[in-house]
Amino acid sequence: MKNYLKNFFSRSENVIFFILISTAAFLRLYRFNDFITFLGDQGRDAIILRRIITFEHFPAIGAPSSVGQVFLGPFYYYFIAPWLLIFNFNPIGPALGVAFFSLLFLVLLYWIVKDLFNKSVALVSLILSAFSLVLINFSRFSWNPNLLPLSSLLFFYMLIKGFQKGKNIYFLLAGVFFGICIQFHYVALALLLPAFIVVAEYIYKNRSQIILALKNILLLIIGTIIVSFPLIIFDLRHNFLNSRNFIKLFSDQGASADKGLLEILNTFNEFNKIVFNVTINQTVSALILLALVILTVYFYRKNIHLKYILIFFIGALLLTSFYTGRKIPHYFGALYPFYFILLAYLLHYLMNRKFFLILLIFFSFYITFQSKGYYFLTNQGNFQIEKSQNIAKKILDNVNSPTNKFQVTGLPDKYSDSTYRYFLELWGKRPLAKDSLDKAEELFVICESECSPIGDPQWDIAYFAPRKITQEWKIDERYIYKLER
Repeated sequence: MKNYLKNFFSRSENVIFFILISTAAFLRLYRFNDFITFLGDQGRDAIILRRIITFEHFPAIGAPSSVGQVFLGPFYYYFIAPWLLIFNFNPIGPALGVAFFSLLFLVLLYWIVKDLFNKSVALVSLILSAFSLVLINFSRFSWNPNLLPLSSLLFFYMLIKGFQKGKNIYFLLAGVFFGICIQFHYVALALLLPAFIVVAEYIYKNRSQIILALKNILLLIIGTIIVSFPLIIFDLRHNFLNSRNFIKLFSDQGASADKGLLEILNTFNEFNKIVFNVTINQTVSALILLALVILTVYFYRKNIHLKYILIFFIGALLLTSFYTGRKIPHYFGALYPFYFILLAYLLHYLMNRKFFLILLIFFSFYITFQSKGYYFLTNQGNFQIEKSQNIAKKILDNVNSPTNKFQVTGLPDKYSDSTYRYFLELWGKRPLAKDSLDKAEELFVICESECSPIGDPQWDIAYFAPRKITQEWKIDERYIYKLER
């Protein structure tokens, strides 16, 4: 082991790799507990993860999408659940799991790019990804879309390896990783267009062995079906509820674009704002896109992998642009690795042309713009887990119902109560389910500021029909009201 480490650090690129990964780990883990996001989605997921671990319930569907109520698959729940167990049901566990896999993404990105290109391109892509504010933000809390960069990169790599080696296992694994991608978030369906293009090219090139080529593509489809099987069964049992909601979402006139090339440029410009953490002129974005295309065409015969990377990036960007709603960072989750690789290749080309000054200026500005968003270095922590625990503890200490029939709700509705419900359930005081028609004997209302819950039309309050507030407390800037009839 000692000799291995000595040999490893004797190479300068390995030293740089170690420094970059260590820096990336610091940026992703520093004051982790102070700033961890633990809101409605994370509370809901924690409840589901706990029930999986305790063998109480095994879900066949995942979280609903924010638009259209289309359910994802349950893969993320089963994948991240062990981290909740490892950390003794502390909800920081799944978030640390995401941080771990985000660091694994960086390691695999370096290794894959080094395999497809060279170590210089690999190191540049690692620098871009390690300091990326958007990827750092993804790695600091538990949420299914946050692992899309990892799964999309693995899908691409397995598919390309399948084309190169012709081995069945690569096509099967490519299908598995694509199935995982769309279970993390349906925005990954943007990968369908580039995948279709490269698969069609593969079939055409292997038309003399068409049966073997089609067999490999069948394995690709089978891999996707295997991972998506629970969701498929759910849809079959519920009269294709998910499929119908999905079709309805994209048949909505406001859900697709009709501005053609302009919409693609608008989307790319929004994407660049997120990637570089700075407002970029649309003309500059157009020039970047043009430069990447020209570079790929120029080097087409030298490295076919560059062509595949560009096809995946442009194809996924094109489909993403069809959604005309507000595009937020995780909508581009599948695109980040391809863009960073393309930029790395462009910068590597400049480096080989002895444009070191341009490269140095670029990295200086890039890291400066990224670091402006490193809130965890200077800001005061929000301690969301601790605050939810404190509120849940106050509710726990004041439940007096002899039958434990009590209800918990947030006001207004946009403030979810799932974070408090998680700790109450963990401590053995489970409130009535949100959709329960049982009449609670006590109702606890949590408000972000002082409020008047009596007479509020919110469903939980109206159904309970309270007559009086018996107690109230202020905990960590939140107001808790205990209501009775």
